[in-house]
Amino acid sequence: MSDPTARAATLLKEHRASIDRLDAILVYTLAERFKHTQSVGRLKAEHDLPPSDPVREARQIERLERLAREADLDPEFARKFLNFVIAEVIRHHEKLLP
Repeated sequence: MSDPTARAATLLKEHRASIDRLDAILVYTLAERFKHTQSVGRLKAEHDLPPSDPVREARQIERLERLAREADLDPEFARKFLNFVIAEVIRHHEKLLP
């Protein structure tokens, strides 16, 4: 019979490798998202549009909460995460204002 501690160590290593890959995916996905929001910010600044769109932001939060429930992720966590991202995007957009 195999050593349970050795088996646990192997499983831990596999889980951590998956977590590391997923962290990389998250970082690159966020970078791609911010590239698009930076383009949106430049367009808004060029056309004198407000840096924030509360109606869209509320829809996006509702959408993300729904997706979180479908994915078995805490919707409250998803909402907090998106609020953080939105705040960062708005901060970037405000920097572009004249």
